[in-house]
Amino acid sequence: MIKYKNIYYMLSYAFQNLNSICNDCVDTEEFDNIQDLFAVILYKGISNQIKRGLQREYKHKTEYLSTLIGKIDISSSIKQTTMINKKMVCEFDEFTENSYLNQILKSTCNLLLFKGDIKSENRKLLKKMLHYFSQVDTVDLKRVNWNAISYHRNNATYKMLINLCYLVVKGLLLTTERGEQKLNKYLDDQHMHRLFEKFVLEFYRKHYPEFNPSASYIDWNVDDGIIEYLPAMKSDITLNYEGKTLIIDTKFYSRTMQTQFDKSSIISNNLYQIFTYVKNKDKGYTGNVSGMLLYAKTDEELSLDNDYLMSGNKISVKTLDLNQKWNDIESQMNKIASNLKNT
Repeated sequence: MIKYKNIYYMLSYAFQNLNSICNDCVDTEEFDNIQDLFAVILYKGISNQIKRGLQREYKHKTEYLSTLIGKIDISSSIKQTTMINKKMVCEFDEFTENSYLNQILKSTCNLLLFKGDIKSENRKLLKKMLHYFSQVDTVDLKRVNWNAISYHRNNATYKMLINLCYLVVKGLLLTTERGEQKLNKYLDDQHMHRLFEKFVLEFYRKHYPEFNPSASYIDWNVDDGIIEYLPAMKSDITLNYEGKTLIIDTKFYSRTMQTQFDKSSIISNNLYQIFTYVKNKDKGYTGNVSGMLLYAKTDEELSLDNDYLMSGNKISVKTLDLNQKWNDIESQMNKIASNLKNT
């Protein structure tokens, strides 16, 4: 299992303002599991948002009131004979903290509190913070359409928090055969792959802006110009430096090799993919485009560090050990950048 602090550091690159919010507390605290880490991150992040002020939005309400507010619904008042009790049906807009984003925050914290394995001191912090959400409803987290959430100037500070909630819910919330909710002890491969990919890209964006790091599309190098129905090719990370290009394809699997007839080899589809990216990018057949399969090493003993020259282009297969000290991870990332500069 990846060190929990390393997961935090990866998150701090993926969500760049996270580091300024809770870097000190994570550096000084030990975590027994991933849920405890997320509980601390959410507590610090939401506490910071509370200091700024929780988001408020207008919500339409209809109530029976003795004091008239907003617009009177005369028809409903007559039908329901509310005037007998000296009340009227009123329709009005209320400026409230019971917004959808706050509902997601509260519900995610409740998920960690009631289903997570969290230290007692961190549990107390979450409960204390939730007092600020007493007027906020909860929401069914399984029904949240994360892709439909939009951000603007008034709620931009929520983006990092909601992305963290997404990781908690999608990575940790599972369903048993009985339909009961439970928390897994780790993020699954799919979500760790996305985090690993985002971390590598943002690392190079921060430390090597001269490489113009991007997740760029690669055009098909076709002879007749016909590209109809050809699938899009999008790299995970593309680095450019003085006419040289390195295309990195990140991989996060529980196992990094395939086995056939008792023989281990690099996963075929991964190698075919990076080779296709490189050969289509190098339209002039210059050899200045290279490719790299960068595997995240977790629990396997195997560590890959191989370079191949394929039809004039360098294809590398490397393993980045996410269980080592963070300084060593940074050193390995810097070495990849240094090799691009020196080739």
